[in-house]
Amino acid sequence: MKKVISLALAAVICSASMLLAACGGSTTKKIATVDDLEGAKIGVQLGTTGDIYASDYEEKGSTVERFNKGADAVLALTQGKIDCVIIDSEPAKAFVAANDGLKILDEPFAEEEYAICVAKDNTELLGKINTALAELKADGTTESIEKNFIGDDTKGKTPYVTPAGTDYPNGELHMATNAFFEPYEYYDGDTVVGIDASMAQAICDKLGYKLVIDDMDFDSIITSVQTGKADFGMAGMTVTEERLQSINFSDSYTTATQVIIVKE
Repeated sequence: MKKVISLALAAVICSASMLLAACGGSTTKKIATVDDLEGAKIGVQLGTTGDIYASDYEEKGSTVERFNKGADAVLALTQGKIDCVIIDSEPAKAFVAANDGLKILDEPFAEEEYAICVAKDNTELLGKINTALAELKADGTTESIEKNFIGDDTKGKTPYVTPAGTDYPNGELHMATNAFFEPYEYYDGDTVVGIDASMAQAICDKLGYKLVIDDMDFDSIITSVQTGKADFGMAGMTVTEERLQSINFSDSYTTATQVIIVKE
């Protein structure tokens, strides 16, 4: 009698396991190269370039899970809910360093350029930003800011400091960002810091505006700029044809790489 019950129980367990696998429960797909993304469960931050690129794989049988924060996508990966995360290389390094058992694939997913978004009807501000950016590139400020947040040998050694005597006769400029994208923008206590925050401060110092940083969901940034709630958006934002239909972009201020985070 016990043997019959055991066999019946085993059959139930087996059926449940098969059902779980069929429904995509605890099973995961091994991602070793970009080619393995087809049919995978891909995690991205909503509205980012990773989201845009990953969307192409939905037609190839992949499932794209969209999260408001990159950290939430990484958490889902550690919990086995998704197979990988597509995100910018620098935040990826920070996430991998903070989470045991994760790694970045050697193969880059995509190359891109970051720029500042401005409303299409605000060409005057766009011109001023481009002029300031050119000056900051020429005098080495942009390179110095990047080195201060990236690189083991240079990190923390060249912080941007507003020049003495700087004043802001032109009022305020509001920067829309999503402050959960280290090292481009993140919180140090109650203050938003990072490459983008420092770049924006340097630009505003050049133009005579007080910088105000408004933290919001990434997918709200473009709308905020379009409607005038913010003057410009800066959040590790890639120039794409789709985005150019809604907003204008400044000249690029840095290059970046999209990478894939997986479990080791």
